[in-house]
Amino acid sequence: MKKIAVIYGTRPEAIKMAPLVKALQADPRFEVYIILTGQHREMLDQVNSLFGIVADTDLDISEPGQTLTSITTKVLEGLSKLLAEVKPDGVIVQGDTTSAFAGALAAFYQQIPVFHLEAGLRSGNIYNPFPEEANRKLIGQIAALHFAPTEANKTALLRDGVAEKNIAVTGNTVIDALLYTANLPGDFDDPQLLEASRDSARQIILVTTHRRENWGEPLANIAAAVARISADFPEAGIVLPMHKNPAVRTILHEHLDGLDNVHLIEPLDYAQFAKLLGRAHLVLTDSGGVQEEAPSLGKPVLVLRETTERGEGVEAGNVKLIGTDTERIVAETTRLMRHPEDYAAMTEASNPYGDGTASAQCLEALWDHFNSSQA
Repeated sequence: MKKIAVIYGTRPEAIKMAPLVKALQADPRFEVYIILTGQHREMLDQVNSLFGIVADTDLDISEPGQTLTSITTKVLEGLSKLLAEVKPDGVIVQGDTTSAFAGALAAFYQQIPVFHLEAGLRSGNIYNPFPEEANRKLIGQIAALHFAPTEANKTALLRDGVAEKNIAVTGNTVIDALLYTANLPGDFDDPQLLEASRDSARQIILVTTHRRENWGEPLANIAAAVARISADFPEAGIVLPMHKNPAVRTILHEHLDGLDNVHLIEPLDYAQFAKLLGRAHLVLTDSGGVQEEAPSLGKPVLVLRETTERGEGVEAGNVKLIGTDTERIVAETTRLMRHPEDYAAMTEASNPYGDGTASAQCLEALWDHFNSSQA
């Protein structure tokens, strides 16, 4: 039996870790030790509760106005002693958050092998997305085994000098999580969301925006575009779950308060968000995970970013990268809302991110890695 420590601290990490954690817990070849860093407190707890995951240790580093520096140093400090005590055979980190990088670095300092879930994503611009592009490249230098969601991710890792034997193409565990969650029973809890979706014929436009590189003028441009879309399509319902960060909320309220068909709501738990994603007609987002989730449910995605590390969706036709210019956001949304043939072309494209078996493939690659290391 191999002891595996999994480290995560944000809601996106939790969603993608959860199916793998459950698979590890059900597999007699592995013992799992769950470490939460906890910088997304309420949202993190919601996901763990949904999947029935209870942490072994919680660093609980969350504090108002926390910086990238404070997150990094707190995670390093907290994990230094803990990993020395737990003595895992390996550590799994997910994606490209600052806690993932700090967790990988802490394991490296203890000479514990690092396994990187969702490895090989690259935008080609170290400052966009920030700090994620640098985080995932740095983890890539430390990791002993890379779980690459797609062949394109594998190619990016090979280009970075990673040996092919240390890469496993597995699909993305977010699809495992989404397919499980989307089938759960229940209705919407939020009154505004219930109102927006009451008429089954009403088209719902789902908007999510929170990325650090979009704070300020880009976010103001996005909000202005949403206001224009609201006026151009009064029959549609626009639902925007607002990130908790005041830097995001202030701008959204300034531009969108008082618009009858715009519903600014509190962040949804993952089950509710999956249900909303399934109900949506169209998605506008700067989220990485949503670029993978929405195509699995046949939803076109307009990406409110200048770059994306998830080029597979763009190449397949599920996703279109449109940036943060107000006029372009309005034009691209209008095209999909008014031209059924353009809409159908994006909904019918095949999803490149897997079939919901990524967790099982990760476990086999992990066991093979241990066996080959001992040979």
